[in-house]
Amino acid sequence: MNSNMFLTGSCLARVFLLALAFLPACQLPAVWTGGEVPFVPTPVEVVDRMLDMAEVRPGDLLYDIGSGDGAIVIRAAKRFGVKAVGIEIDGDLVARSRRRAEKEGVGHLVEFREQDALKANISGATVVTLYMLPEFNAKLRPIFRRDLKPGARIVSHDFPVEGWPPIKTEQMRGDFLHDHTIFLWKIE
Repeated sequence: MNSNMFLTGSCLARVFLLALAFLPACQLPAVWTGGEVPFVPTPVEVVDRMLDMAEVRPGDLLYDIGSGDGAIVIRAAKRFGVKAVGIEIDGDLVARSRRRAEKEGVGHLVEFREQDALKANISGATVVTLYMLPEFNAKLRPIFRRDLKPGARIVSHDFPVEGWPPIKTEQMRGDFLHDHTIFLWKIE
């Protein structure tokens, strides 16, 4: 191994760990729950922009793939009065989401399912949101094409669906770790 490469990698690792040390605990970038994709909370301003880009409106049925702590599902129900479903494989996150939805007063509008997203029936969705890694998004693409009706909107935070050009992409200023990218697709 080249000593310069080792030094560079070592320095980068130290800088990353130092940056984490200065973040408040609530802003840590990821919580690994043992699944295929880590749980990373989406900032509320990004959630709002995702919902706005998808043009969520009364009568929509929103599905959040990999719903984590339920933030997108709950926010959609609160802002727009829509029914929303969270699909999450981690049972602890599902339980947390259900408690949070009741506390926020939208338990009657939302549902959280402990389920593998690749086996979920999303055919009723008019809006799908996701914050998944590119490899997982690629696995979802044929499901979207097969199950979603024309006019359904798909919005992804940070990661595209490989080989599927979005109809709109927006950048949002983030914290010092990274900026956010939001992608929008529409089923035709």
